[in-house]
Amino acid sequence: MNTKDIKILLVDDEPDILEIVGYNLSNEGYQVITAENGVEAVKKAKKELPQLIILDVMMPEMDGIEACETIRKNPELKDVVITFLTARGEDYSQVAGFDAGADDYITKPIKPKVLVSKVKALLRRFKEDVKDTVKVGNLVINRDEYKIILKGEEIILPRKEFELLSLLASKPGKVFKRDEILDKVWGNEVVVGGRTIDVHIRKLREKIGDKSFKTVKGVGYKFVD
Repeated sequence: MNTKDIKILLVDDEPDILEIVGYNLSNEGYQVITAENGVEAVKKAKKELPQLIILDVMMPEMDGIEACETIRKNPELKDVVITFLTARGEDYSQVAGFDAGADDYITKPIKPKVLVSKVKALLRRFKEDVKDTVKVGNLVINRDEYKIILKGEEIILPRKEFELLSLLASKPGKVFKRDEILDKVWGNEVVVGGRTIDVHIRKLREKIGDKSFKTVKGVGYKFVD
C-alpha cells in the first residue's frame, strides 16, 4: 500500500501539534485528517475509516480514553491502529489507554521527524500478513483473521493482546524475555512504558485464564499448556 492510500487521523486540541505533525505526515504522502476533540475524532473515524489514529489523551468534550473505547466498538474500525500521543507519562494513564484498546503509546514532546519514523514502523508491522493458525489445547489462534477461539467460544482481543498471546502460545513452555517481547510485539522504534507488557499480561490472564501464563521473575513470561 502506497503512503497516498493511507489515511491518518490526527487528534489533538493543540493547533500547533495539528499543524506541525500534520505537515510532516502530509510531506510523506499520507492523507491526514485532523480533529480537535474526542467527539469530532469519533465522527471522522467513522466517516473516513483511517488506517492509523494518533490520539491525544487530554482533550475537551471527550477525552482520548473515551474516544478510543467508542472507536473500538465500531466493527468497521476493528483493524485501525490507535496510538496515544500525550504529555502525560504516568503509569495509570498508560494503563487506562491500553485498557481502552490502544495499540501503542507515544509521549510528548517528540520531534516531528521521529514521530514520522514511528508511524512508518507502526504501519509496516501492522500490514504484514501472517497466515497460519496456532492450536494449543482448547485454544485456537487464527492469525490471518485475528480470531481467538477458547473452548469453542470466540474471544475478541485488542490487537496488542492478540499479538502477545500469539507470540507466547507459538512456543508453549518457552520463556520469552521482556526485551524479545517488546521487540517482536511492539518493535524497537516504538516508545512504550515499562509496564506495557505487565498490563497486557494482566488483561490476557483475565480473558484466557491466569494459569496459562507464568511469570519468570527478572526474565519474562511463558505460556503454559
